[in-house]
Amino acid sequence: MALQALFEGGLDRTWQGRANCMGVDPELFFPERGASTREAKEVCRGCVVRGDCLEFAIANSEKFGIWGGMSERERRRVRRARVLAQTANTAS
Repeated sequence: MALQALFEGGLDRTWQGRANCMGVDPELFFPERGASTREAKEVCRGCVVRGDCLEFAIANSEKFGIWGGMSERERRRVRRARVLAQTANTAS
């Protein structure tokens, strides 16, 4: 399965062509439960579109895989922090 097929959705996806993961085996970014994510995160580390990828995953509630250098658990923490910050901003 090509990574391009995983980028379905209504957002601007012009950033995809510049991603470090293009041409890398997609299975690296979707490890089995309990397997290391280190190699996938290493690919993401120097990627110029890492932020776009992360925002795509958060906006689309991606539940699996490494996106923008983060696991689903790490992305969930980011979403939670954003909700808390937004709640604090609207309460002030």
